Amino acid sequence: MDRALMDTTIRRLRRELFATPLDGLVSIALIALLLAAATAFLRWAFLQAEWAVIQANSTLFAVGRYPLEQQWRLWLLTALLAAATGLSWGLLRGLPHRGRLGRPWPLNDRLAALALATLALVIPAGLGLQPAIQLRWWLLTALLLGVRWAAGRWARLLPPALRRWIPLLWPVLYLLGMVLISGGLGLIQVGPSEWGGLLLTLVQASFAILLCFPLGILLALGRRSELPLLRWGSVLYIEFIRGAPLITLLFLGQNLLGFLLPGGMAPDRVWRAAWVLTLFAAAYVAEAVRAGLAAVPAGQLEAARTLGLPFPQALIHVVLPQALRVALPATVGQFISLLQDTTLLSLIGLLELLGTARAVMANPAFLGRNAEVYLVLAVLFWCCCAALGLGSRALETRLNPYTSTNATTATPAAPAQA
Repeated sequence: MDRALMDTTIRRLRRELFATPLDGLVSIALIALLLAAATAFLRWAFLQAEWAVIQANSTLFAVGRYPLEQQWRLWLLTALLAAATGLSWGLLRGLPHRGRLGRPWPLNDRLAALALATLALVIPAGLGLQPAIQLRWWLLTALLLGVRWAAGRWARLLPPALRRWIPLLWPVLYLLGMVLISGGLGLIQVGPSEWGGLLLTLVQASFAILLCFPLGILLALGRRSELPLLRWGSVLYIEFIRGAPLITLLFLGQNLLGFLLPGGMAPDRVWRAAWVLTLFAAAYVAEAVRAGLAAVPAGQLEAARTLGLPFPQALIHVVLPQALRVALPATVGQFISLLQDTTLLSLIGLLELLGTARAVMANPAFLGRNAEVYLVLAVLFWCCCAALGLGSRALETRLNPYTSTNATTATPAAPAQA
């Protein structure tokens, strides 16, 4: 079996890379170029780069100036997120879907689990973190993978009534996380001015993503409305936002709200920026949803109305699910762009991830260490964007209506004898 697999792989590589002499020369040249670039990068990373700038400022990059004595809240929140992630991951794999039995540990999941375990073992030790912090990361990884294993193994034993409540875990966890971060319910208040680094970036991005999606749907429906005032109001808003640069809107939001609202009612600078990001992304999400609505045949709505459904129910239960499935790739692409746009917050004085990096590089003790800092920032942003992309592709596969609904093909019944 191994020999047959090896022969198949060799034939495939020969067909794709060396089909003709010219293809072979181009393939060899590109492989040599990639190997040279990888060798130079690894030589720089292991022999020339000085990672002390990351080791000394790892906490600053992660949470900014968050009080040290209150950081146990963030570790608790991270543990809850790891457990929720493992639970959702395991249930998605272990539960049957569209008539097919679940596969608790497919090959891709095994590779992902191996990669997570390797990163948890290598990165904390490579950054020179304290032994206590290294142990916490190992325990978090073990928690995620352990819950993932248990959920995938025993997913089918959960009662169907309980399964329907599991998706509510994420909004409840988000609200609990905001309480843990900012304080309340007996916890000491930690103001947004003390948030920073990756924590502030994720808070801003998650807040904007969660609110811009329903706002974008309402704007898309308003733009297609037959009421002139609602339609033209939505068009004016969408075109104004799409025609203005985000940095201009950020400066406008930071300064204009202070003049329009009384001093006691004006939100904190962090929340002003979060609302600007939300309103900005909602205009682009609205266009993606409008494209999805245009892709749904008009006969779908007419058929639903013919069956006796009122217009709102026909829109919610028939048209919108199809439109959102079509608009999902473009919408997730907008979410990824929104996450990357949070780097503009450093221009208005907020110490998110890029602002924290600039503050670190301005320290005389770390002058000239720009490459190391920017590389770490690129890896962090890539991990967040890759997680959104992987989630989007998994959701597309889950919602694909053309997936086979039966694990086996049914045998046609024999014709009845006369």
